[in-house]
Amino acid sequence: MTDHKLLISEQREGMEGEIVISPEVMEIIIGIAASKVEGVYSMQGSLASNVHEWLGRKVSHDKGVSLSQDEDGNLIVDLYCYVRYGVSVPKVAIAMQNAVKQQVRNMTDFELKEVNIHVVGMVPDSETELPTGEFSTLTKEEEE
Repeated sequence: MTDHKLLISEQREGMEGEIVISPEVMEIIIGIAASKVEGVYSMQGSLASNVHEWLGRKVSHDKGVSLSQDEDGNLIVDLYCYVRYGVSVPKVAIAMQNAVKQQVRNMTDFELKEVNIHVVGMVPDSETELPTGEFSTLTKEEEE
C-alpha cells in the first residue's frame, strides 16, 4: 500500500474526527472471510507463517491476502488460496469474491473495486480417491 492508513469514510454529519482502519485490519477481515468459504482448503502463506502454524503458534489470518490501491484510491484485493479436490473452482472463486466484498462492506463501509482470486493449488481430502491410470502421459506404443 502506498498509504499506511485507510479512511473508512468522509466526516459524517454531526461527528468530529475521522475513523481510520489500518491495512492490516482490512487484510485480516478479508482473510477470515475468504478462508470460511466452503471448498477453500487454506490460504497461501509465507514459509515463516506456515512454520509458526506447524509449531502450534497463532494462525495468521492475513496470509494469502494482498491489498493495494489503484491511482484513484480504489481498493484492490488479490487472494492466494488452495482449494479442495473435487470442487468447482469457478464456483468457489465466485463465492470467495462475494463473501469478501460483503464482509468488507458490512464491517468497514468500504467498497472493493476488484477481488482477484489466484488458485495456487488443489488439496485432496484424506478419504478422497484420486483417479489412477486415466491420465497416462505415455502413448499406446510406449505402454506396450
